[in-house]
Order: sequence, then structure tokens, then C-alpha cells
Amino acid sequence: MTKLKIAVQKKGRLLDDSMRLLKQCGISVNNGKDQLKAEARNFPLEILYLRNSDIPRYLEQGVADIGVIGENLLVEYDRKIDTVLPLGFSKCRVSLALPKGTDYSGAAWFEGKRIATSYPHTLQKFLDKKGISADIHEIAGSVEIAPNIGLADGICDIVSTGSTLFKNGLKEVEVIGKSQAVLAKSRRLSAEKQAILDKLTFRIESVLAAKNLKYVLMNVPNDKIKEISDILPVLKSPTVLPLAIEGWSSLHSVIKENQFWEVIDRLKAAGAEGILVVPVEKMIL
Repeated sequence: MTKLKIAVQKKGRLLDDSMRLLKQCGISVNNGKDQLKAEARNFPLEILYLRNSDIPRYLEQGVADIGVIGENLLVEYDRKIDTVLPLGFSKCRVSLALPKGTDYSGAAWFEGKRIATSYPHTLQKFLDKKGISADIHEIAGSVEIAPNIGLADGICDIVSTGSTLFKNGLKEVEVIGKSQAVLAKSRRLSAEKQAILDKLTFRIESVLAAKNLKYVLMNVPNDKIKEISDILPVLKSPTVLPLAIEGWSSLHSVIKENQFWEVIDRLKAAGAEGILVVPVEKMIL
């Protein structure tokens, strides 16, 4: 039986988010502690647990068929692979940072300076674009400590909340690029594996479409259905069901959570009562 091989980070937040997504797609994985390979019980999928930095190369070589990886690594390694779709989690940015007390006047400040980073190619592209010549020190990890031990004047690293920079006495001064987890694929997929990927992509898109959506139910007077329906930013039109109480109906709709609070007062003023809001697990478009 043909199986699609998906590469995921072997540990860390990106692994947790990747496995959570597969679970939301209804895929059960037989994985034990410290396994480097596992199989799904109910979908033709094999999971490869790899170092994050190795995933682009394995995708290019066809060792893995698809992978969950940060956009920042796709930019850094520039492999011949294709992005299937963004996944909306593990969002971060690639930024330049300096010691807090530094008087920063703009990107030109880095001219002739020493910059420590784990992303030398991404940094070099930025410097070339700005016409800046700097001394790049490539470091495998713990980049934030470089200015404190005199190894570099500043750093280029991924930033999520900024707490790590703060703890190390650094401040973010330039955002080079933004990143999130994406589903990427090898260019060596067979037609059979592409068909499996299409099924997986359909499931993922259904899960992603449901995020931040809420299912809304409310009781409305029949003579207010049109007015209340016009208030709701629905996909097409709301579902209307008669209630046991004459002259009243139950109106059902889907709405983005951040839009709901913008219209709640208008819904109540228009006569809506007993408003119930519940999460949406999947959205099939």
C-alpha cells in the first residue's frame, strides 16, 4: 500500500502543533517515545521525526514527500521544493536585535559590524538589499548570548514573543521577514502520492477554515428575521427553523469570532434573544 511520508520536527512546539493538526484531521498516529518513524492507523501516512534543518533537504531529495516546516527555513536553505499551503501556527519573525542601551539610527548602523546568527543566507540577502557590508558569525544555537560575551555587536534570529531577547538584555530593531508553519512538498511526488496529498490537504483546509469561526444560534421574532439576517455577515444565508412558540424562529449562522462582538449589540437591539455561541470544529467549503 502506497503511503505518503510526512516529515515533522522531532521535538518542540512545531512538533506539538503538527501532531495536533493531524489529530484534528482525524488521523491517528501510532507513535511511542523516542520513535523516529511512525504510521497512521487510519490514513496512508508515515511520519518521519527529523531535525528541523534537515527537512528541506530531505524534501528536495524525495526522502520525505511532504513536510511541516517554518517559512524562515525555506528562505534560508532555498531548496527546490514547493509550498502547498500556510498552516497558521508557529508564527514568528526573523529580526535583528541589539543590546538595549544601543543608540540605533537605522539599518545602516550595521555597516562594518559583527552579527551573530543561525540564518546567514537570510541575513546576507537583507544586507545585500540594503547595500550594507557586515561581518556575519554563524552560530548553531544560543545566538542571544553573543553580544554579552563580546562575540558580536548584534544578532539576527527568530523572534516570537520577544521574551528571550528581553531576558538577554536585547531589543528588536529590524524585522527582516515574517514566518509561519507551512506544508511543503517534494517535486518528486508520484501521481498516486499526489492523490493522497490532495485528500490530506482537503482535511487540513477544512480544519483551518473553521478556526476563529463560531456557530451562532438565536431566537428571533418572525417579523425581525430579515433585519437580523442583514446584520449577520454570513457565508450565504442563515438557517431559519420555526419554534414551538408561535411567531418565533430559531436563526442559525456562522460568524467570525472577532466580528461577533461588533454586531452583538445590534442583534439584541433588533430583537434577538437567547443567543448561543459554540465553536466550529470543521468547515467544508
